[in-house]
Amino acid sequence: MPLLSVIDQSPDWLVVDKSAGLVCHPTKQGEMSSLIGRVRLYLGHAEGRLVHRLDRETSGLVIIAKHRDAASDLGRLLAGDAVEKSYLAIVHGRLPQAPFVVSAAVGKDVHSPVVIKDCVRDDGATAETRVACAAVFVRPEGAFSVAEVTPRTGRKHQIRIHLAHAGFPLVGDKIYGGDETRYLRLVSGALTDDDRRVLMLPYHALHAARLACTIAGREHAWNAPEPEMLGRFRAGLPLTEPWGPSGDDRRLDPGTGPSPTGK
Repeated sequence: MPLLSVIDQSPDWLVVDKSAGLVCHPTKQGEMSSLIGRVRLYLGHAEGRLVHRLDRETSGLVIIAKHRDAASDLGRLLAGDAVEKSYLAIVHGRLPQAPFVVSAAVGKDVHSPVVIKDCVRDDGATAETRVACAAVFVRPEGAFSVAEVTPRTGRKHQIRIHLAHAGFPLVGDKIYGGDETRYLRLVSGALTDDDRRVLMLPYHALHAARLACTIAGREHAWNAPEPEMLGRFRAGLPLTEPWGPSGDDRRLDPGTGPSPTGK
């Protein structure tokens, strides 16, 4: 795996295309085991700072500040609604042709054995996600759809929760894909052959494909191409991504899990 896939950069920031399976925050396994560790190797110093992040299994665009001042400015930008984010997802089932919006509050799933799991609940935080069908395709396992997803709010696991709530769970989702105990088996390194058969993909099929924002008066828009894993799945080709348990899988704690944020 290359050190980084750099999409764009300036003296203040770096935009990279994170691969699925790579955690954002530092780990005890060395600099190559995390996105920020790789960024600091690339920059040649330890001033690189995350201003937002993706879940370990989610691939796609991440902005990193190159120094402290830039981190403060970018953090304020990303905390607001001035950044447009668009995701590519592969889901089970045939999405309707007309775009639709999932508007459902989300909060902690107090009944789940997976501590990081959230769910739709009336007393949760307001959340809204726009979903549009880009394509429908059929494999021997059934019908699937390619979705273009735009979160209008930024709640933890929002896209995954909303897609599952609408009846179109992500392919490969171990928490929201129908059997949350698969996640517990993942973190203990005990995924079964049956789990792999049902999941079909080693990582859930979610990719941060586009970011657009204005920085210092200049408009920017970045795009990250569809990962090979998702393209091969759509085309019915054999996967080249290895299945776990990987080193990352074995060291995850079921109580904290992979990067319990956003998507």
